[in-house]
Amino acid sequence: MTVPTLNYVSCPDASGSHRMAYWLWGAPAAPHVVVCAHGLSRQGRDFDVLARSLLERSAQPLRVVCPDVVGRGRSDWLADPKGYGIPQYAGDMLQLLGQLHAAAPITTLDWVGTSMGGLIGLTLCGAPGLPLPVPVRRLVLNDVGPVIEWTALQRIGTYLGNTGRFGSVEEAADAMWQISRSFGPHTPEQWLALSQAMVRALPGGGFTLHYDPAIAVPFRAMTEADAQAGQAALWQLYDAVHARTLLLRGADSDLLSRATAQEMTRRGPQPQLVEFQGVGHAPTLVSDMQVEAVAAFLLDTAFAPDEKPHSGTG
Repeated sequence: MTVPTLNYVSCPDASGSHRMAYWLWGAPAAPHVVVCAHGLSRQGRDFDVLARSLLERSAQPLRVVCPDVVGRGRSDWLADPKGYGIPQYAGDMLQLLGQLHAAAPITTLDWVGTSMGGLIGLTLCGAPGLPLPVPVRRLVLNDVGPVIEWTALQRIGTYLGNTGRFGSVEEAADAMWQISRSFGPHTPEQWLALSQAMVRALPGGGFTLHYDPAIAVPFRAMTEADAQAGQAALWQLYDAVHARTLLLRGADSDLLSRATAQEMTRRGPQPQLVEFQGVGHAPTLVSDMQVEAVAAFLLDTAFAPDEKPHSGTG
């Protein structure tokens, strides 16, 4: 079975610097790079199934890069938890892309972002003047948009930062399933595979979740007024996106409303909208249908890289 290699990039922060881990799949020198960025309390191995599928389907060499955003997975934790936010994450991704480009030139760059990873992608695509090696060609926004429902943020806040202690990976997987049922149907094997990288061993025995509990500090400091004030900035970023865009939505999502998704199809990059029935926030890109939607979008050579986006629903 194809497996990724673990790599690191040094990134500056307010307290000095930290290392961000990333998982590299495929040909290390391939000019076509797909970056897959995970959600708030997840990590880069979430994309194992998608990465393997992209490599199997691609007719050309491909680099699939799946970072562990700082504070998660194998990455360092920040000394100052107030740094946990999109500006730091986007800066780290620019450092990553610079390192990848220096190792082997990038000529085609695609971005797959689930929830928080989609907001990072919006920043990289919509903010002017960023030192990207090349513009993002295709952007996948997985169950996220400029309007994030406050009720969903409140729900996430009930468990974020509670990393727990578990006797086994299986026990941790069962606990995570209780707060992750909105991900939709998974076989026990699929869920256990998704859960393996979500825990780390404790020195005294047992396991805990992989992330720094302090990522909850800035999250819990956010008010509903803060969230609403940020919508205008996010719409501005979204409207400036030129990458051809695919918008995925769990049909039962409480974070990305149907109304926001429909508005997104009429604005900015005017993405194709694909909804998955029986799924909330957020599709895990593990099921065949979800993988097919992303792989067909990224690897369909019928579309020229500079082709203008189109609108539509599906």
